Amino acid sequence: MIKKLLLLIATAVLLSACSESDPVMKDIRKQGKLIVLTRNAPTTYYLDANDRPAGFEYDLSKALADSLNVDVEYKLYDNIEEIMAAINKGEGHIVAAGLTQTDSRALNQNFGPGYKTVQQQVVCHRKVNMPKEVSDLLGRSLLIIAESSYQESLLELKVNYPELKWEATSDLSTEQVLEKVENREVDCTVIDSNIMSLNRRYYPNLMVAFPLSEEQELAWMLPIDVGYFKQYVEDWFAQIEQNSTLNIINERYYGYVDIFDFYNNHVYLKRITSRLPKYKAAFKAVAKQYQLPWTLLAAQSYQESGWNAAARSPTGVRGLMMLTQNTAKAMGVAQRTDPMQSIKGGAKYLDKMLKRIPEDVANADRVWFALAAYNVGFAHLLDARALARQLGKSPSTWHDLKEVLPLLSQKKYYKNLKYGYARGAEPVKYIDRIRYYQDVLVNTLSREG
Repeated sequence: MIKKLLLLIATAVLLSACSESDPVMKDIRKQGKLIVLTRNAPTTYYLDANDRPAGFEYDLSKALADSLNVDVEYKLYDNIEEIMAAINKGEGHIVAAGLTQTDSRALNQNFGPGYKTVQQQVVCHRKVNMPKEVSDLLGRSLLIIAESSYQESLLELKVNYPELKWEATSDLSTEQVLEKVENREVDCTVIDSNIMSLNRRYYPNLMVAFPLSEEQELAWMLPIDVGYFKQYVEDWFAQIEQNSTLNIINERYYGYVDIFDFYNNHVYLKRITSRLPKYKAAFKAVAKQYQLPWTLLAAQSYQESGWNAAARSPTGVRGLMMLTQNTAKAMGVAQRTDPMQSIKGGAKYLDKMLKRIPEDVANADRVWFALAAYNVGFAHLLDARALARQLGKSPSTWHDLKEVLPLLSQKKYYKNLKYGYARGAEPVKYIDRIRYYQDVLVNTLSREG
């Protein structure tokens, strides 16, 4: 026992010494902050509707900084060339910008462990004659990001297809390139699958033609002269994979994007222009009263009624927020088809659910728990939390609870729960759609200026 303790102490001292001698770790400790190099994009780093930093790479790198007990600073760059030059000049400690670890890059750059699997895809406007293979790209206009992994792939393919041509840009962002394809200014582009999955709701006319590469790993780029810090990052990634932190962050940004439907998305975008303006002021006023994002209320209302104030279901729920008679009465709503009354009633009920959510639920997930209770009932939400504990899952994260809720419709699970059977898959679909509609709405409004 004493020998084991002495070994642990010796190991800790050795690791501490390695930490202090590592130039990157030493600089992080000296400055009291982790400097992250990234770009402004939906898949990396952006400001949300409340002007707070968000994004997959933001959440991931912020979690690393928290583990180091330091602050974090983000430096934004316009393109890959600038980011790679910056890390090589020592202007940051990591590049967290959704970069793939290619063989070519690995020759000259230092990477941490892979954390997300992606695949390069050829993406075109749905109304063009869709290419099915590389030979079909000959003679097409193809616009890609310069110094990207896509350019590496195309250069390799050019050996067998010497007539293959493309234009590479350093002046446009990936999203601007997608917009050019959406507007049919160019025929096609190449992007990673995760970028496509997030952006196709904003550019609904884009379609995946075919995969251009095998699966690849996204990874952070680290300084060349790194030692202990690289080992720390590798150990940290192993830890967050084990404790589900990585899965939780992934679910936060990608867990609901696969519900894209071209027709429904097309109708929704039209109704943002044709129907939403009639109720926008009401959504804003009520949301301010209850300290909720107005886009969240608007998205919930669209999921409920399609922004139809006279909507009525076969079960008798009515109005913009589709309130039952009992809920309307409890919330003080006299006329369910009155837009302002309906919005107030729905917001008041959601606020009531929010106040009942247990304190152990993560702040980022509280509204999803409240919406689940709004949809399936608070009692069944409690059952889902109890079942999560029984199954060894977390009752406090939406990532785990959305896996458990559908089990409430299976007898082997609900027969031992206090409140019994529930259509548990419904709140999961309900929330996925609301998150989807809110993201599209926020993006559409930002593009309109």
